[in-house]
Amino acid sequence: MRHMVKSIETDRLLLVPISRKYADVIFKEFTPEITTYMAPKPPEKIEDTYEFIDSALDKMAKGNNIQLVILSKTNKEFLGCVGLHHIDTKTPELGIWTKKSAHGHKYGREAITGLVDWARKNFDFDYLLYPVDKRNIPSRRIPESLGGIPIRELKKPVESGKILDEIEFKINK
Repeated sequence: MRHMVKSIETDRLLLVPISRKYADVIFKEFTPEITTYMAPKPPEKIEDTYEFIDSALDKMAKGNNIQLVILSKTNKEFLGCVGLHHIDTKTPELGIWTKKSAHGHKYGREAITGLVDWARKNFDFDYLLYPVDKRNIPSRRIPESLGGIPIRELKKPVESGKILDEIEFKINK
């Protein structure tokens, strides 16, 4: 199953496929603070970011994932990354992060809503998963705004050695 996304447009945002041209800004903005409630740890060197991008492109080519960058529609400023993972299953998983200076503007909600709307129109799934650390209140509001229902909680060890206290939301088709 191949689902190539050229771009997804929302009121304020443009979601476009990730590429190496965004490596420097991803490397700069994907910081320890940003990853506080996330599984991946921040890259130590630019090569780590290249590896992430190359892996994302490979998974997209195989039809497993959709990995996009979030840009401001008006000036194309990089705001973060959004993805839909495991699209080769009936329960794909959403993921998002926005850079620190973009926090508080509801860009995350707008990007996820745009991606969910696109997914609903473009392929078949039973429901989408949105895992989030319970302590990350702004991110928890995203699936709640889409009618997401909490379906399970789990303690999840991650790359950095910390334990996430996750709640998984189910977003219906």
